[in-house]
Amino acid sequence: MSGKIKLTSEELGLMSLFQNTTGATARDCVLDSKADRIIFVVSPGEMGLAIGRAGVNIKNVQQIVGKEIELVEWSDDVRQFIMNALNPKMVNEVRIADKPDGTKSATVVVDQRRKGAILGKEGRNAEKARLLARRYFNVVSIQIVTPQ
Repeated sequence: MSGKIKLTSEELGLMSLFQNTTGATARDCVLDSKADRIIFVVSPGEMGLAIGRAGVNIKNVQQIVGKEIELVEWSDDVRQFIMNALNPKMVNEVRIADKPDGTKSATVVVDQRRKGAILGKEGRNAEKARLLARRYFNVVSIQIVTPQ
């Protein structure tokens, strides 16, 4: 993890609400005002619990806070974490390159037919992956490419 992450009282309150409503453990909460959403990072293996049967848990949280909620499952492995932030089923490969200044860059290889879904509407999914990868792993850029 790159440095210490400080949470505001609002983020801590949202994490508490999320945990009480879903029963899943929130490791982090990111208020993304640009995309008008809240991103929760949930503990490994708790994604199903966070979503709930037919999405009932996540819908309840969205209704309470009045914002779109997005979830990402935590992983200590930077490659897996980026895959989780995008969509593990649609990502072929994630390559990480270390830069001389201590930062990292990531190249995500996806099938041409799925590139739009990976990027998301107005690049929302890609931006979420960039935001979180920088926050935890000092990944300053993520490039999404298709195989040649």
